[in-house]
Amino acid sequence: MSNKHHRVGVSELNLVIRHLRLTGVTADNLDLIIRDIDSTIGVDAVSFEESSNTLHIGYDATHCELDGIENIVRTHRADISDDWWTHFKEGYYQFVDENIRENAKRKPWSCHTTDQGKRSK
Repeated sequence: MSNKHHRVGVSELNLVIRHLRLTGVTADNLDLIIRDIDSTIGVDAVSFEESSNTLHIGYDATHCELDGIENIVRTHRADISDDWWTHFKEGYYQFVDENIRENAKRKPWSCHTTDQGKRSK
């Protein structure tokens, strides 16, 4: 078990860190964006780096989706950057998040036992 502490409902096994470049961020809407994302179920941490206009988010991919975070950003009159690198990362992030959600639904199929002292033959 890990010594790291996460918010309730966030499993370290399903924790992902995402970095999204934003446009249209002002002093007025930045606090609202951070507050709304931070109160979303499954989000472990959120911060904004003003020098690069980058939103850093850590969330449990089984409880939270990137589309929901992007909707919060757009609700407050900001947007995800329209450059190719950000689009590339978005696609990759969504692919990995979907894999995590699918793998969390499935039961491990290994014939080896995980309990110490018990062996199957």
